[in-house]
Amino acid sequence: MNEQIITREGYNKLVEELNYLSNTRRKEIAERIERAKELGDLSENAEYSEAKDAQALNEGRILELSNTLKNVTVVENSSGDKGKIDMGSIVKVSCNGQEKEYEIVSFNEADPINGKISNESPLGMAFLNRKKGDEVIVETPRGEVKYKIIGVK
Repeated sequence: MNEQIITREGYNKLVEELNYLSNTRRKEIAERIERAKELGDLSENAEYSEAKDAQALNEGRILELSNTLKNVTVVENSSGDKGKIDMGSIVKVSCNGQEKEYEIVSFNEADPINGKISNESPLGMAFLNRKKGDEVIVETPRGEVKYKIIGVK
């Protein structure tokens, strides 16, 4: 796995999820397995099978999160060049007469519906290292779209 960059907020969310799955969720699943064992014949015990499936999924996610956390670099929005768009920046743009706001985040934090776009997306890459007043053109499936950057936080 290649090293990826992530915001502090995204990193904290991954750590929080890993702690929950490792501590709380693991115990809940272990209790479900024990209760299911008490029901008798494991070969025809749907509750036992479901609990074991949940355990496998949980352990898989724990492994995935552990590997992801080992291979990320946390970046702060502390660009030495004030006003320059970087990871964690909130960018206000004008496009086709409408104003929109986007936050530049890592790939695993992206949530376009809520305005969080990946630094690896075409739009995210177009905004990086730009400043207020810059205009960028992004190639989309519908053609070229022009954005004017009207604010950076």
